[in-house]
Amino acid sequence: MSEGIISALLALMGTMMGTFGGIITSSKLTNYRLEQLEKKVDKHNNFALRIPVIEEKIKTVQQRVLNIEEKGNIYENFKMDDCPHNYDRFGDC
Repeated sequence: MSEGIISALLALMGTMMGTFGGIITSSKLTNYRLEQLEKKVDKHNNFALRIPVIEEKIKTVQQRVLNIEEKGNIYENFKMDDCPHNYDRFGDC
């Protein structure tokens, strides 16, 4: 074999090794990035699952506040205006 053919084969092998090495490195980087994105998506999905629970708890708290406000209004309506020492209707007046 002539020197030209040997050097061409060596160049071909070097080019192939470099190309495959680049492909493998790029593939590893792409897989790493995909894993990071999957982690972010998992966090987002967890948050999306928790939102309805939080909304339901907020509704419950709002209802409890309304009930407390109604009880406060009822209590205020039962106070006696003519009680000299401002006790409520159920106290000693």
